Amino acid sequence: MSKVYGPRHGSLQFWPRKKSKKMTAGVKSWPRSKNTTLQAFSGYKVGMTHIVIKDTRPTSMTKNEELFLPVTILECPALKVLSIRFYKPDPYGKKVALEILNPKLDKSLERRLSLPKKYNFEQRLKEAQDRISEFSEVHLLVYTQPKKTGFGKKTPEILEFGIGGNDIKSKLDYAKGLFDKEIKVSEIIKSGARVDVHSVTTGKGFQSVVKRFGMPLRSHKSEKKRRASVLGPELPGKVHWGVPMPGRMGFNLRTEYNRDIIMVDDKPEKINPKGGFLHYGLIKADYVLVKGSIPGPCKRLVTLTEPLRPGKSFGNNFTIQYISQESKQ
Repeated sequence: MSKVYGPRHGSLQFWPRKKSKKMTAGVKSWPRSKNTTLQAFSGYKVGMTHIVIKDTRPTSMTKNEELFLPVTILECPALKVLSIRFYKPDPYGKKVALEILNPKLDKSLERRLSLPKKYNFEQRLKEAQDRISEFSEVHLLVYTQPKKTGFGKKTPEILEFGIGGNDIKSKLDYAKGLFDKEIKVSEIIKSGARVDVHSVTTGKGFQSVVKRFGMPLRSHKSEKKRRASVLGPELPGKVHWGVPMPGRMGFNLRTEYNRDIIMVDDKPEKINPKGGFLHYGLIKADYVLVKGSIPGPCKRLVTLTEPLRPGKSFGNNFTIQYISQESKQ
């Protein structure tokens, strides 16, 4: 039987292979936007299924044809606001100048951090309004409500999201208006849009060069079949940084650009399969269908943001004909 060869594994674009500090994906840069709205949302990865759509794009080569698409399902329970964070310019970039806590916080947050017993909300708000000219950016700290999901987690995650717009005062007014309400995914993300997906990949543990770099197995005459080849010349007496070596694999922060949102819905009965999703259960909250696969295992929190370099998308030029609800057991 002939051997199957493929390209080398492990792109050097991601060197060094650094382990993620947190299980939640942090976002460092936000796109410039004219609309004063939240620029991201988060959801828990449920699993994958497939759908059939009818392509109605007028200039498409598959116009009026049925297309089979694999999709990833994200369960997106409503978010709540933890605080408003203000940044001011600094010689080394930017630093936090002020933070206003939401006076009405859930008790479940005590599992994640220590909540203050006394807090003067009005005083902090007045201070922010007086110093509004000092600030360069306004971000929103939100927390998830995993108790509303299908797998019943209790401890919420805390995430920092950017707010679009150019005026700091309008950003503050927008953030203030979110204190007393829940933020739903349908208010931030629309079907047919494109998003960037930020996620932490599945951890694989300590692996050899065969799995980590795709190196072929050595001959049957070799002492060890899965051992790495020659590490380099005798001089200079050191190992080059690019030489494949065994080590930790996976659990890396990855960003995938311009992913199509196929559907945003609040009716779980349309998507729940017989017997529930493997290792997850039944969806109970709002959910999103994203075209293709997403890094990370099920139950991993995934962040969806406005596209940093947007391109052409499907838009709403399709109709969903079928969603698979067959048992995944």
